[in-house]
Amino acid sequence: MVLIALLCLAGSCADKPAPQRSEPSVPAPGPEQPAPPPPVPSASPASAPEPVFDPSSITQEEKDTAKLEIQRLIQRLNGIIRTRNYDTWVSYLDPGYFAAINSPEYLDRVSQSAVLVKQKIVLASAEDYFNHVVVPSRTNDRVDDIEFISQNRVKAYTINTAGNRLRLYDLEKSGTGWKIIN
Repeated sequence: MVLIALLCLAGSCADKPAPQRSEPSVPAPGPEQPAPPPPVPSASPASAPEPVFDPSSITQEEKDTAKLEIQRLIQRLNGIIRTRNYDTWVSYLDPGYFAAINSPEYLDRVSQSAVLVKQKIVLASAEDYFNHVVVPSRTNDRVDDIEFISQNRVKAYTINTAGNRLRLYDLEKSGTGWKIIN
């Protein structure tokens, strides 16, 4: 009986809905009050040690499969670059990588390269970067080797005539396939 009375007092027996119990109320930010900082999780992912990746955990079959996928990707990219299809090329870029190459600081730094200075080219956008840097240098790439950096990240290399490994791309595999990353 006491329990029923307490429930009615709490509002469960009343016609109006009971107030929702929630975390302590924080007033909505207004022009004079900044938004509160986000709550701090009890166990921060940054404080947890990151597992160390062991490249030997990748089987030869996984490496061969990834290498074949990446070789096919680079062949597609070569065709996309050869036909100067900027929009399709962008679809193969990780959003973070696109933001990096589209930043004014990066474009200014690349614009200072000897080749672009000699040609009097100043990059103003990622599309300029594509047309003046990627197209002249990336139309005939070939993947000879890959190196796993994590379970889903690799560095793709070509081997030049002198036998040197030259890094072509850093790639990450997600649900949509391989993307070029920073």
